[in-house]
Amino acid sequence: MAKEARINQQIRAREVRVIGAEGNQLGVMPLHEALKLVEVQGLDLVEVAPEAQPPVCRIMDYGKFRYLQKKKSQGGKKKTTHVLVKEVKMGSRTDPHDLLYKVRNIRRFIEAGQRVKVSVFFRGREITHPELGREMLNRVLGQVQDITKVEIEPRLEGRNMSMLLTPK
Repeated sequence: MAKEARINQQIRAREVRVIGAEGNQLGVMPLHEALKLVEVQGLDLVEVAPEAQPPVCRIMDYGKFRYLQKKKSQGGKKKTTHVLVKEVKMGSRTDPHDLLYKVRNIRRFIEAGQRVKVSVFFRGREITHPELGREMLNRVLGQVQDITKVEIEPRLEGRNMSMLLTPK
């Protein structure tokens, strides 16, 4: 429901079609009779189809109805998972021990089910040797190819060369 449903005294129609708490049709009756009926039962009269002629109202516990509507809308939100893309950056001349550390982090992210963008950045005149960056990315890929696959091949974007890895 986009906007709040009218309940009890908020209903404006003179006559309404009433549906009981168990879902059975009680027929068309004047609004004041329907309100007496729900007062006896200790429930609420909720207008579920205001456009209908006469408007359709259901006898129900409005608090419970709103709670269930809220839960239903939250249930849809929980099912959608936001996939994070982790980025691991390194220079084109990264030390082998530092590279080992970064590969360990990449493995940890991949095993957690996350996508990893591996970027090699070039400083100054290093950009004239993009093959060093490609070699670095191939070295990383060689160490993690047992658990990953390359989604986006290594490519040069400005002063960075990057590739995207996903879990197998």
